[in-house]
Amino acid sequence: MKKILFILFILILSFGQKINAETINQIYEGNIDAKVTIITYESLTCGHCADFHKNIYPDLKKEFIDTGLVKIEFRHFPLDMAALNASKIAQCKNDGKSDLLHFLFSNQKKWVKGETVEDANKNLKKLLKDENIDVDFDKCISNKSVEDYILNSRIEAVKKFKLNATPTIIINNEKFDKTLNFKNLKKSIEKLI
Repeated sequence: MKKILFILFILILSFGQKINAETINQIYEGNIDAKVTIITYESLTCGHCADFHKNIYPDLKKEFIDTGLVKIEFRHFPLDMAALNASKIAQCKNDGKSDLLHFLFSNQKKWVKGETVEDANKNLKKLLKDENIDVDFDKCISNKSVEDYILNSRIEAVKKFKLNATPTIIINNEKFDKTLNFKNLKKSIEKLI
C-alpha cells in the first residue's frame, strides 16, 4: 500500500511539474555576453524605483547598455499586492522586453492611487486600455506561472542577497552599497570593464 501511495505521489508531482513547466523569460536589455551584468530588484509601486527609471536609467542605457558593455536584468520584488499585479502585467507578454515595465514606472502616479489593491487594479486596467496596450488584464493577473516566477524571484533575492528594500542593484553578483546615483554606478561599472 505504501508503495502504491508513493508511486501515486510521484505521478502527481511529475504531472504538476509539467503543468508549471512554462518558461518565463527574464526582462533584460543589452548584450547578453556583456562583461558586466546589473540586476535591479524593483517594486512597481516603489517611488524610488520609478525615480531610478526616470533619473538614472537613461544615462546608464546611453553610456553602458546601448554600447554593449552592460546587460541589465529587471527583476521583480513586489512590496505589496498592487505591485505584484503590475509585475504580472509587465511580465505577461513573456517576450523579455522592457517596454511595458518602463511604461508602468513612468506612469506610476496614474495607477498607484486609491485605498485598496482593487483601486490600483482598476486604475491600471484603465491606463492600459486608454493607452491601447494590448494585454488581457484579467488573464495576466490570474496567470499562476507568472505569479510563481515573480514570487520566486523575490524569495531568491532575500536568500541570496539579503534583500529588504527597493530598488536594490546587484553588479556582477555583488550588492551595490553606495548611494544610488549615476555617478556612483558609473564608477563601479568602470572598475569592471
